[in-house]
Formats: sequence, C-alpha cells, structure tokens
Amino acid sequence: MRLDIGKENGGRSMAHTQLERAAFIAILVGYLVVGALYALSTPAWQAPDEPAHYNYIRQVAEAGCCPRIEPGDWDSAALAQLTSSRFAPQRLRLLPSVQYEDHQPPLYYLLASPLFQLSEGALAPLRLFSVLLGAGVVALSFVISRQLLLSQPHVALAVMALVAFLPQHVAMLASVNNDALAELLVGLCLLWMLRYLNADTSLNPPDESGGSRKHAAKRYAHRLFHSPWGAGLLVGAAFLTKLTIYFLALLVPLAIWLRWRGEKRGLPELARALASFALVAGAIGGLWWLRNAHTYGFPDILALGAHDVVVADQPRTADYIAERGMGAYLDGLAGTIFRSSFGQFGWMALPLDGVLGGWLYRLYGLLLLLGAAGAWHGLKRIAKPARIILISAVGLVLLQTVYYNLEFVQWQGRYLFPALIPLACIVVCGVDRWLRWGWARWLLTVGLMCLAAVDVYLLFRVIVPGLSP
Repeated sequence: MRLDIGKENGGRSMAHTQLERAAFIAILVGYLVVGALYALSTPAWQAPDEPAHYNYIRQVAEAGCCPRIEPGDWDSAALAQLTSSRFAPQRLRLLPSVQYEDHQPPLYYLLASPLFQLSEGALAPLRLFSVLLGAGVVALSFVISRQLLLSQPHVALAVMALVAFLPQHVAMLASVNNDALAELLVGLCLLWMLRYLNADTSLNPPDESGGSRKHAAKRYAHRLFHSPWGAGLLVGAAFLTKLTIYFLALLVPLAIWLRWRGEKRGLPELARALASFALVAGAIGGLWWLRNAHTYGFPDILALGAHDVVVADQPRTADYIAERGMGAYLDGLAGTIFRSSFGQFGWMALPLDGVLGGWLYRLYGLLLLLGAAGAWHGLKRIAKPARIILISAVGLVLLQTVYYNLEFVQWQGRYLFPALIPLACIVVCGVDRWLRWGWARWLLTVGLMCLAAVDVYLLFRVIVPGLSP
C-alpha cells in the first residue's frame, strides 16, 4: 500500500502537495504521541474489559492457545469490587479470575503473547502494541478517503484527524483489547473493496520477468488487492480476530456483485469470484469454528452460547424494560451510545457532562448534526458503488449493535467503531457540504486536529484524577 498523494488532476502545486504531506505526518505523529500518553498514563485496567483481554494473552503465553470459557470466568461480585475500588492494589488479587473474554477468536492474543513474554507481563508494552496497530487504522482512514475523493485532500485529512483524535477512540486504541486489530482489518478490507471496484492500477505489478524480491512483493500486493482470494485472506483473518467484524463477510460479496453488475459479465464470472473469496475465507475461519464445535459442541461454532451461559447474570434488556419501561430504555440507549462514542471513560463510569460546562458533548452533537444534514449532498461526490459500500458498512454495524442490545444491556458507543472510517467519511463529507469557500474548507481539518489538545486535557485533568485508585 502506498499513499497516492498529490497525483490527481495534474494541476496541484508543489506547495499544496507538501502541505498535504506535512498535515498527514503531523496527524499520524500526533496520534502516536497522544496514544502513547494514554497508554502510559491511563490508570491500570481502566478500560472496558481490559483485565479479561490481558488474562487471555497471559493464558496463551503461559499455556498455549486457546483458553476455554467456563463457569467462573465471569464473577460479577469480584468485578464490582475491582471497578468500585478503581482497581485498588488490595483488590488486585481478584484480577486473574476475570476471564470472560476467553471465547474470543485468537489472532490478536497470539500476536500479543510474545510481547507479554518478553516484557514479563507488563501492561504498558501491550497497550503500546495496540497504539501501533491503531496507527495503521489512522493511516488507512486517510488512504481510503483520499481514494474516495481524489481532488479533495482536505476531506481526507479531516477524516484522518477525526479517526485519530476522537477521545473515546484514542482511549480504546491505547488499551489492551482486540479492537485495534479488528479495525485495521476493516480498513484493509475497505481499501480492497475500493481498489477492486475501481479496477485500480496504482499498484500495477512490474514486468513479470523481474525476479527480484521487491518485484515479487509488488506482484503479490497487486494480486492481493485486486483478486477475490485476497479479500478471502483478509476476511479469514477477520474471522480469527473479533465477532464484531464478521459483517465483512457480507460486505465483500456486495463489492464483488457491484463490480460484476457494472462490467456486465456472465454469471459464471460472478460465481468464480464469489467462490474464490468464500473458499479462502471459509477455510481460514473454519479452523476456529471446528475447534469451537469440538470444544463447546455443535452448533455453537462461535462460542456465543457458552459465553451467554457464563455471563448469565449480566443486565438483560427484557428485565430493564419490565422494570423501567421502553421509553427509559430507548433514552438510555441513545444517550449513552452518543456520549460514550465521544468520551465516557473507564468502565463507563466517567462521562463528560460536567467537563468544560458540557460543551464537548454539545460541539460533538453539532458536528454530527451538520454531518447528517449535509450527508445526502456531500456523498454525491463519491462514486455510487463506493457510496453503497460506505452506507452498507454503517448500516450493518448499526444493526449488529441493535442485535447485541436485544438480550443484554450493552450501551457502548465503541461498538460503532468497526464502522468509524465510513462514519467519519459520511460526517466529514456532510459538514464539508456547508463550507463553500476554499479557505473555509480547511477549518474543519484544523478544528479536528485540535482534538489532540482536547485528548491531552481530558487525560490529565479528567481521566487520571478521576480513575486513579
């Protein structure tokens, strides 16, 4: 993958190209600095489910892959003692019992376990590993939006800044969990879909006669991003990473169908492309599903049945509605997801209603409102097939978030982050529709870059004092 910066239309000045490169580097370096600060300064274990993810890595490092979720892995009383005491040192003897993420697919934990061994289980290196994975997500957000809107670099940079510096997103990318790897795979799949739809030639392979390793790598990269089996590899990796990105198994066939329809080829061509994708993705994911069928019994190939039995005393949606009513439930669902998609830190215990007079939430709401109001016209600049992919990605993630909440009370905005790149594209395109003057269009980019300062303020003035034991 390379950054195709400053190549479109042939009329952009060198100064504009250099400005774009400088802004890209500034955002990426800014993210790495802010992410590292969060990783090193956020009080230990003060991120949702971090102890459970850490214990999964520990089990893999000490006993090999993969742990089995069992009764006792979820102890609500022990977890309540830990969170209510802000993980006070005298309570940390309970930490090893927090293992309710043992049903998760294993790829992230396999990648992190060597680092666990090298660092002797230190938390900070594992958090910094997540930050590094997140840097790939941030860079991909620019590459993807740049390809969507070739002549509008300010939009791509604004998307990148929003993905890089959204406070809750930074906090999640700087903690121990499989979210960063999941988002990285989503970004790679989105890039594959755009290149596949565009029949992009920017990764043209060198002369097949070239025998160097560099040429071979370029040929492989070209095939990976232009062949259905390449998407199969990426989605197969997604199957081994996190259930929340399984929606890619629907999105990639949609992209294949859209290209087939546009090229007006025969049904055999469509069948071959879909089969190539499905066989590779299914073969990779099937290894994990067969293991689960053997471990938990068929048809629980995703281990969700075993998980639901273990966490049976989690708050349930039906009980909440019966006790408080549907109105209170919907109000809590919408309000909490909105707030926690911007910033509600720790284990959802630290909202920002009283921070800076509540203006952070108000400005965030205004950004979303302007983006939604202008999205219809703003997205018209994007080619229709790519527009369908963006909207479908957001729709699928929204549907699965609703699905999660049908049984358990899961009011967390981070469940929308698998679609953060498409969401950021839609919001920024919508806001940009209202900025009609050339110079004004860069105001959004600059404003979103300033979120980095907000992140640092929240870390040291809100998170550290508010979550330290």
